[in-house]
Amino acid sequence: MGTKCRAMFSRTLISLIVLATVVVSGTTAAASEHPELKAFPAAKAGMKRFVIVLPEHEGIEDSFKVEIIPGKVILTDGVNLMRLGISLEAKNLEGWGYTYYEVTGKDIAMSTRMAPPGDGKLREDFVAGMSLLVRYNSRLPIVVYAPGNFQIRYRIWQASGEMMQAEQR
Repeated sequence: MGTKCRAMFSRTLISLIVLATVVVSGTTAAASEHPELKAFPAAKAGMKRFVIVLPEHEGIEDSFKVEIIPGKVILTDGVNLMRLGISLEAKNLEGWGYTYYEVTGKDIAMSTRMAPPGDGKLREDFVAGMSLLVRYNSRLPIVVYAPGNFQIRYRIWQASGEMMQAEQR
């Protein structure tokens, strides 16, 4: 990797770290105060409602995407790759035209079957289901309903400013 590439990579990585810090610090406090949140119903029995409130990036929000990751913390051996048989389903909030998401599928862990070396101690890890990439929109909260034993995590993705030309063949 050349010096120019490394410098660009470092700047991008630093930008993502700063953005993630802003998002994490601003999300919790803003979630309870978002004016559009009252349109979304409370969670049904046995479910939890998760809310993601995104900071505003005026004029450049088309450069961002949000990856919503459903999953839960379970005991793993730390060696085998694990996945849950769950995904997110987009649903329409009747009468509002807003979208919310619901965790669907079976709460079954799938795993590779490699024999772990050593003592075989188990550890707690976040094991994800199928994630969903959605449009970044700071004007509306992202609302996800999930069974009580699940967590919702997310990542912010940002496109580089550089566009490349495809070859015509």
